[in-house]
Amino acid sequence: MKTYGQFCPFALAAEIIGERWTPLVLRELILGRTRFNDIHRGLPRMSPTLLVRRLATLEGAGLVARRRVGSRSEYVLTEAGRELAPAVAMLAEWGKRWLPATLSRAQADPDPVMWDMHRRMNLDALPAGRTVVRFSFGDQPKTKRHRWIVAEPPEIDLCITDPGFEVDVFVETDSRTIAWVWYGDIPLRDAIAKGLIDLHGPRELCRAFPSWLLLNELAPIPRRNPLRAA
Repeated sequence: MKTYGQFCPFALAAEIIGERWTPLVLRELILGRTRFNDIHRGLPRMSPTLLVRRLATLEGAGLVARRRVGSRSEYVLTEAGRELAPAVAMLAEWGKRWLPATLSRAQADPDPVMWDMHRRMNLDALPAGRTVVRFSFGDQPKTKRHRWIVAEPPEIDLCITDPGFEVDVFVETDSRTIAWVWYGDIPLRDAIAKGLIDLHGPRELCRAFPSWLLLNELAPIPRRNPLRAA
């Protein structure tokens, strides 16, 4: 780890939490991810080897503790790590409000959105029993084109391969549109009305679909710099 060569507490903190990928690892831990695979699913473009190194750095700095649960390890924030939660939340809100928001196709990877989405389903609005929603992203290669959310409250699963259940609602869109909607830049109902999101399935389920998604926690924060496509 590179250092700034200063004894300033801000510089010492920045050496640890300012390293590439570390803030996003902290984000996943603050959101309650404890298993290595779950942390990595929130950071699909980070290599597992690098994630191991960043977790080890955080553990060495006293921000994370590793514990054994059965045959596997889990990572939990220490008191020092938990104290960072308000700062991380404030930085995220500041980024949504103030930073120029230009969304390229490369940035609009649907997997982080889908991983976030499956954690933010409105359990009270979902039908009783199992509900399967298939998302199709027309701009993605075959390996990332389809994702399935299988909801059987209180359990919600995200599948990257066909789970084999009958699909109740088909959602056809593209990765930028789902990102715009998820972060509150386009109202979901407007995206459906304009044909940016096409729904197929029983009419009552398609009508109810918008009520199933709670959207990202940052969605209500208005942007000072409107989102635009790159």
